[in-house]
Amino acid sequence: MNQSFFIKTYGCQMNDYDSDKMEELLTFNGFNKVTNFEKSDVAILNTCHIRKKASDKLYSDLGRLSIFKENKNKLGKQMQIIVTGCVAQAEGEEIIKRNKSVDYVIGPQNFHIIPDLVRKKNSSKVYTDFLCEEKFESLPVSNVKNISRLVTIQEGCDKFCTFCVVPYTRGAEYSRPVEDIFAEVLQYSKFGTSEITLLGQNVSSYSSRIYEDSKKKEVPLSGLLKILSRISGLKRIRYLTSHPSDITDELISEHKKNKLVMPFLHLPIQSGSNEILKLMNRKHTKEEYLRIIKKIKKEVPKMAFSSDFIVGYPGESDTNFEETLDLIEKVGFASSYSFKYSPRPGTPASTKKNFIDESTSNMRLKKIQELLNKQQRYFNDSFIGKTMDVLISGKGKKENQYVGRTPYLQPVHIMSSKSLTGKILKIKIESLTSFSFHGKILN
Repeated sequence: MNQSFFIKTYGCQMNDYDSDKMEELLTFNGFNKVTNFEKSDVAILNTCHIRKKASDKLYSDLGRLSIFKENKNKLGKQMQIIVTGCVAQAEGEEIIKRNKSVDYVIGPQNFHIIPDLVRKKNSSKVYTDFLCEEKFESLPVSNVKNISRLVTIQEGCDKFCTFCVVPYTRGAEYSRPVEDIFAEVLQYSKFGTSEITLLGQNVSSYSSRIYEDSKKKEVPLSGLLKILSRISGLKRIRYLTSHPSDITDELISEHKKNKLVMPFLHLPIQSGSNEILKLMNRKHTKEEYLRIIKKIKKEVPKMAFSSDFIVGYPGESDTNFEETLDLIEKVGFASSYSFKYSPRPGTPASTKKNFIDESTSNMRLKKIQELLNKQQRYFNDSFIGKTMDVLISGKGKKENQYVGRTPYLQPVHIMSSKSLTGKILKIKIESLTSFSFHGKILN
């Protein structure tokens, strides 16, 4: 009888992609996917280490899962628990020490070994080598039908922002070969994928090479976008997450010329204070960030932006925080993510002593979120009564309801008795509830 598995995913879209690939890998190797841990022989927790809350959630889940495993053992049933992802990479041996029920701890560049490990039951428990190339080469060809797909094109980061664990958990920057990415997207398109989102911890630094006229040619992100847009059936291309220092004129030009590349850019700045940006080792100033935004808006007037912000970074003064609010006012974001600073073990910022007290951080987070939410509402309100192209991804919760997204990733609900999945339709936006649009079909 084939073994069953269940995967729980924490954190970012990169983890979503990895979990999808683990699922395809295990299914390809004869394992059966089930709907919860209770039904599984192999329980996999794909973890995130960006914020402490996600790490704490892992240990809480492991506590409950270990009790369940013990009870299954008493009934003569076996269960293996695997922790993978960034917490696994950062805290390998510590996880085993804290919870003896964990069978294997596997870093994000090693999950391709899971099928063999589970079957052979090796004595070694921790696998945290950086094996990017091997991992991607081991992935099976996918035949899953999805309108939108995530595609990892780049992993790791060489920027070393002082608050970030990615260089330590995902390793140095690695860009997948153009040919491999093209083959993966081509396969998806054959099974009905209309939209892809290219992923990377620092996706705008993507750089690979192809042979053209017997010569090696560098292919940056702009070149990859151009190549992928030739694939028949592909209607939309997105990418994230970008670093301001890597936004080139060629990339901006590709946004201007290539209709498949969506006019929506996630461009984190983290702080609007040069003093804090320097402490964060962000390698750019707020003035440089604003110049990039201005340049993009000039070339692509319809471009909208989202960003990430950290409040309460060690040493952040009231003036530093006000500078961040000022930058937000100047840019005007369509949406953004904001968080209180959370120290991650092993990062330079975690050794600082001038931490901001909890009440001040809470107050700043509330204030910044109020401003960002106000900007998001203003941006969304500007589309009421207008017509937008909406890619329908599937059915909604109500009968005859379909859900799609605009070029700016806003969800749209429409009603239809006909099947609409996979189509791009002209939708007149009639109303907005919370952050979802409702509209009617015009074509």
